[in-house]
Amino acid sequence: MKGFITTAVAAAAVVGVAAQPHNHGHHHRHAKKHDHAAIAKRDTVVVTEVVEGPTVVKYVLDGQEVDASKAEKGISDGVFVVMGSTKPSFTAPAPIVSTSIASDDKGGQFFEKAVTTSTSSSAPPPATSSTAPASSTSSPVSQGTGIDADFPDGELDCSNVPTDYGAIAIPWTGTNGWTTLASFGKWIKGVAVDNIVSPTSGTCSKEMMCSYACPPGYEKTQWPEDSQGATGQSVGGLWCNENGKLELTRPKFKKLCQQGAGGVFIRNELSSNAAVCRTDYPGNEAMVIPLDTYPGNTYPLTNTDSSTYYKWQGKPTTAQYYVNKLGYEVEEACTWKSSKYPNDAGNWAPCNIGVGKSESGITYISIFPNLPTSTAVLDFDIEITGDISGTCWLKKGSYYGGGNGCTVGMKEGGTATIVFKNSS
Repeated sequence: MKGFITTAVAAAAVVGVAAQPHNHGHHHRHAKKHDHAAIAKRDTVVVTEVVEGPTVVKYVLDGQEVDASKAEKGISDGVFVVMGSTKPSFTAPAPIVSTSIASDDKGGQFFEKAVTTSTSSSAPPPATSSTAPASSTSSPVSQGTGIDADFPDGELDCSNVPTDYGAIAIPWTGTNGWTTLASFGKWIKGVAVDNIVSPTSGTCSKEMMCSYACPPGYEKTQWPEDSQGATGQSVGGLWCNENGKLELTRPKFKKLCQQGAGGVFIRNELSSNAAVCRTDYPGNEAMVIPLDTYPGNTYPLTNTDSSTYYKWQGKPTTAQYYVNKLGYEVEEACTWKSSKYPNDAGNWAPCNIGVGKSESGITYISIFPNLPTSTAVLDFDIEITGDISGTCWLKKGSYYGGGNGCTVGMKEGGTATIVFKNSS
């Protein structure tokens, strides 16, 4: 597959157009609404945007500029997939009870800072491990059992996801359980990479960067910190060397998965399952990392610690999630474009959640519509409860405050639960 790239400095435009994987409204400059740098399905596209003055978006394929209408149609039809990212421009809704911090560039953060936090005592119910009911038609996700085991650097074959060391394989990706595959020739440590090709079928093989998923509450530890995309693309995962063996890209971290900052949960009080899908970041930002929630259960939602996690061009990043409609199968929801629900699942899901612990110690949680990518409306309500700074909810398609979403802050040591409820 070739790489379709849009040089985008304001990924938002790209996202609107391309609706890339990690996108959406985080202020994170990632895929989707960010200025991602590549769209790769059968081809990788780079989106380039210029932040100074009016936003300009150009689509480039094999070094040649591509007509915008053709590129946008290809993205909508699933022929092109946004890969990587340059600099996202979407800004998440500011906290209702606070003032936002003025900043021209917040890097990969989806939130605006809250000024105050409350001391509400409504803590979430204890997290419970839960498996899908036997009647579920969702495809099983293989779960690693050795999440605390050190990874044997340079010893394992590249083809299979190393689930014995904590990673989970995603069976519906088309890439043998890996979340993102990226090929760009030899990996020279300390040198930015370019001409990234991101296959959407096959498996991890020699001289390829291979990204993977981790269980709920955890996130991957591996990405080449000093060898990111030359034009802003994010690159993550393990390296498959010339001998066909998997290598750590951050050797100081011996384990493949690490816990997030914690304190954030999702509780399903619905009549059926609801799939929540995290974008693969750093990586192609496809929303393929699943959290399939079921009625009566509470789950940890990975809360990225922005002070220690992946930095996009030196700027902190956060986690973004896509919330799908009631009852959608996880394999149809946690994918770029669903064949069964093409207009309101995956990249076109109705709603997004953004979560991240800032360098100040405050965790910010946002819920907001998947604009401008999707016009779908979520068929259930969401409310954030717990030790939070104010009020934030989605009810019957409308957000608290009347705008496009809302954001609250949670003080360090607090807890917050994002509750899914049937609309009344």
